[in-house]
Amino acid sequence: MRRIALILSLLALTLPISAAPRDWKSADGTRSIQGEFLKRDARHVTIRRTDGRVFTLEVAKLHPDDLQWLNQSHPIAGGKPAEPVPDETAVFDTLHFGDDRKTVEKKLKASKAVELSMDETFLGRFGLNGTFRTRQKIGGLHCLLYFDWSDGGLMREVSLQTEPLAASSYSGRIQDSWKELIELLTNLNGKPLQDAEFPKQTDLADGLFLASHLWRLEGGGSALLGTSCEGNQFMVVVRFTQDVIEPIRVP
Repeated sequence: MRRIALILSLLALTLPISAAPRDWKSADGTRSIQGEFLKRDARHVTIRRTDGRVFTLEVAKLHPDDLQWLNQSHPIAGGKPAEPVPDETAVFDTLHFGDDRKTVEKKLKASKAVELSMDETFLGRFGLNGTFRTRQKIGGLHCLLYFDWSDGGLMREVSLQTEPLAASSYSGRIQDSWKELIELLTNLNGKPLQDAEFPKQTDLADGLFLASHLWRLEGGGSALLGTSCEGNQFMVVVRFTQDVIEPIRVP
């Protein structure tokens, strides 16, 4: 996911000092600048850095902690508080490689992109695999979430799997979802490193995942898209893995 940087632009203004310096962080927390609050409007906040230079920052691209401080300390009368921008360094939605199970479950429950596919009382019995799905259909199909964990219980892979369908739907609904997922992942991650044709149904065997597309993730790792078969059921699969996968030749 492309990283959203903290955008700075120099202002040729002379403004009075009005507050003690504080750290202002980018939305993903990787960049910061120290400065005094001077003024704000709905879209920007103006600060004076400790060396006296004056900058304007985009409010929507600030860290959630900074947004909370702004909206509490310097609210806009009659205006709506700025909402945090999505964390584009995340693997999927707000999930990151290295999140523990408790963190993953908390993020999934708070997510606006996924929902429980069963009653929450069954979550403890079945675990996270297959219990959450995308709220919106992709190519006419919901995607279920599955996880792979390190020995220390940290997330190392998350996969999206469309609802399994019979072989008769392979060149129809399955391919439609495959096409829409390609478009979505390309918009998020840029041109794929590997770009192959829709996998042939006859090339799939039970339990086999055949990747047609590969992307490199902004924060490290890879995203693979292809199709899979379990028994006589077929599905589209997207694997987000922390491993750096090199392009492979697809038959």
